Amino acid sequence: MTIVVSCGEPAGIGPEVAAKAWDALRLPMLWIGDPRHLPPGTPVAEVSGPEEAEEASVRALPVLARDFGPPAVPGRPDPAHAQGVIDAIAEGVALIREERARALCTAPISKEALIRGAGFAYPGHTEFLAHLGGHVDVVMMLACEALRVVPATIHIPISRVPGLLTPDLLERVLRVTHAALRDDWGLPAPRIAVAGLNPHAGEGGLMGTEEKTLIEPVLEHLRGEGMDLKGPLPADTMFHEEARRGYDAAVCMYHDQALIPIKTLDFARGVNVTLGLPFVRTSPDHGTAFGIAGQDRADARSMIAALRLADEVSRRRGVAWRR
Repeated sequence: MTIVVSCGEPAGIGPEVAAKAWDALRLPMLWIGDPRHLPPGTPVAEVSGPEEAEEASVRALPVLARDFGPPAVPGRPDPAHAQGVIDAIAEGVALIREERARALCTAPISKEALIRGAGFAYPGHTEFLAHLGGHVDVVMMLACEALRVVPATIHIPISRVPGLLTPDLLERVLRVTHAALRDDWGLPAPRIAVAGLNPHAGEGGLMGTEEKTLIEPVLEHLRGEGMDLKGPLPADTMFHEEARRGYDAAVCMYHDQALIPIKTLDFARGVNVTLGLPFVRTSPDHGTAFGIAGQDRADARSMIAALRLADEVSRRRGVAWRR
């Protein structure tokens, strides 16, 4: 079965990196969107469904063509395209639910454009996919060859992190991460490093008490179930090469604590993976990049890595939709 690629924001670099990734990989993939939005000269094979994609992908980018109305102007999102972008994501998920495709790779969206054009009711891709997957608990992982990181809290002001970081939240994040490493990465006994919230992991309470009052009790509880959890650890010593050899993924307490190390190690090949869904979903770890859209300057390495990871994990799962 094929991997579905949703078009993302037509005025951004999504169509360009999808075309470049197909050219680099020639994996069985099916792009859903308006073929007029692809870069000029892209070899396109319009198909009626994913069943035709494997044969077509050898010579051209298989496209499930949908009419989005107006043409796309690079760098200038059009609200008229918003519903088409949303429908492409939903259609991709539906094809996986029907077991006609085996994974979803999503190109970047513009949340502002979707809200303005279609009243999009979700904070972003991840929440929409959780809804389509059956209102499941999901966790964001960023992955590259050298590191996997999971932020327990994501797009919130740093001042709100201590209040939102609860024992229930941390336990849920650790359980979802552990299950994904076991089931999707094939690690029978995952090793997870857990960062502290404060400098030096609180320095025994001198620099903060969340480690002792919140993080340590959760770790002790889950260790009692057999989980291999290291921490809470000082975040400033968790990410050098020797330290990384000691764990399979790192759970961090807030956005930048997780994303700075992975973007420093491999800025161009990071992949966003949504853990906890009944299907496999990956995405390049970058945005719409309106400033370079339509100029043939977009770096497709993150999209290539996202497709490769979707291929790898979905083959390991062996099922398109986990019931």
